[in-house]
Amino acid sequence: MGEKKYDASAAAMITLLKYGSGVPWDRLEASLGIPLPASTQCEIVAEVAEAHRPVFEELIRQAAQGEVFYNGETRMKILALSRASPPRSEEEEASSSSKERPGMFTSGIVSTTRQGQRIALFFSGRNHAGENLARVFVERAKGLTPPIQMSDALSRNVPKLEEKLDILWGNCNAHARRRFVQVTPNFPEECRFVLESFRDVYGYEAEAKRRGLVPEERQRFHQEHSQPVMDALRAWFEARFVEKKVEPNSALGEAITYCLKRWTWLTLFLRQAGGAAGLEPRGARPEEGHSSPKEFPIL
Repeated sequence: MGEKKYDASAAAMITLLKYGSGVPWDRLEASLGIPLPASTQCEIVAEVAEAHRPVFEELIRQAAQGEVFYNGETRMKILALSRASPPRSEEEEASSSSKERPGMFTSGIVSTTRQGQRIALFFSGRNHAGENLARVFVERAKGLTPPIQMSDALSRNVPKLEEKLDILWGNCNAHARRRFVQVTPNFPEECRFVLESFRDVYGYEAEAKRRGLVPEERQRFHQEHSQPVMDALRAWFEARFVEKKVEPNSALGEAITYCLKRWTWLTLFLRQAGGAAGLEPRGARPEEGHSSPKEFPIL
């Protein structure tokens, strides 16, 4: 028997169940068969996490050397930060001179290499995804080729660095496609053409992967097959407005405007080897009311 109340294996088990399998602490509290309050579990994990901080820092350094980066964020409630700065009313916000950001977020960053290796990093706090990505890029070795960054079009996803670093920014086509999925019930025929166009491009990407093409070969493959599809899609978008077939302020018009404004970034995969990584819709599933693969194929 050691001097510690909880063995290291207990700490590892709690950590894996909570953060690896997503089992809530209150569920563990009731199912492990021994008294183990949620607050105690949190303290155990916090102690173990600090011991592994050097591993996390090394993962950041290795991730910074990647070729393609995905980043995004979601809101996250952190009780310790909430207690440190409780929410303020609009009047207090307006009169306050503090520049502290009230929101809290978790950023996810995935770094991939040409060989297909991946490192996933998570940062929770008041920083946005772009600020956390900037923290990663600080560790990037000089002399490497410009990294490719894939994200949605929010400016908060773009890193701002003190030292200049050329970044090839591409926007995710899955986000663009999702806007048309959302308005499909009101514009079924128009959205059919858009969704089928994206289906074809995703199909070419799947074929490129099946063949095991390297990034340069994938780029040429997309230029041959996907370029005509994307050109036709852009021409269709522009014609909707020129021919006054779609009202710009409608939901469909806003989806089209989103794509046209970001066309350069949405089509990075046609100009840059490795940019086809932006054609990977994560967690795609049949949307409610449109599950028929013949009508609206889910890619």
